[in-house]
Amino acid sequence: MRRVAFAAALITTVAAVAAAEDLENGKAVWSKCRACHDIGEGAKNKIGPVLNALIGRKAGTVEGFTYSEGNKNSGLVWDDATFREYIKNPKAKIPNTKMVFVGLSDEQDIDDLLAYLKQFGPDGKKK
Repeated sequence: MRRVAFAAALITTVAAVAAAEDLENGKAVWSKCRACHDIGEGAKNKIGPVLNALIGRKAGTVEGFTYSEGNKNSGLVWDDATFREYIKNPKAKIPNTKMVFVGLSDEQDIDDLLAYLKQFGPDGKKK
């Protein structure tokens, strides 16, 4: 029984360390986004909209940002799967989007970026 408890504790510790590493990589991947987007407390729309509380939000709805018709009329609600597909090739997912980013191809980078973004609530504070 002790072996099972030890193994469970070890797995939990390893998972926690891996998650922290993922967030660090997500922050590094975010550096590709921050020229156009802002996130966190005091975030402002830039060339692209603020990305606080992205997951669960309807595409094209950040107040004060002027979206392309393609984005406003996409009907998308950002969830994990939609974001993953979009960030690989934004223009393929939403034709006529103003986003000029070529996309991310590395699945781990996409997962880590998504984990990084999901930390920020509507007010920009980390959850």
